[in-house]
Amino acid sequence: MFREMRRKDRSIDKRQAVQLLEAGQYGVLSTVGENGYTYGVPLNYVYHKGNIYFHCAVEGNKMDNLMFNNRVSFCVIGNTEPIPDKFSYRYESVIVFGRAREVHDGEKEDALIALIRKYSSGFMEKGMEYIKKDCHNVKVIKICIEHLTGKARK
Repeated sequence: MFREMRRKDRSIDKRQAVQLLEAGQYGVLSTVGENGYTYGVPLNYVYHKGNIYFHCAVEGNKMDNLMFNNRVSFCVIGNTEPIPDKFSYRYESVIVFGRAREVHDGEKEDALIALIRKYSSGFMEKGMEYIKKDCHNVKVIKICIEHLTGKARK
């Protein structure tokens, strides 16, 4: 179902790919809309309990696309550095393929807490108040990972 990586010599193992997902600050979510166009949007996320979670507005292009087709890809790029004399680049990246779905109740709250812990760990108490007061104003989406590949040039 998924194409094999062409440059197998640059493949990283699953453990390294997961470490990159855990450390990444943002990723690019790619979806397909009803009009056939792809849509890539950068967003913050958390890798939590083997899945990717992000929060978003309750409506918009991203949600329209996810309702049309829940198959997505998600790309995280780690460290990069040009190698001028080789006309190349050092890089590390991971691409995830999976299905996205909205989560609710306890799973939603758990994901929001994980997001706050990742990005605002010094403000957990304030973050918990925010969740209690405003979590109904956001959607939380879970990407259930079906396929993951990582690649690097060190």
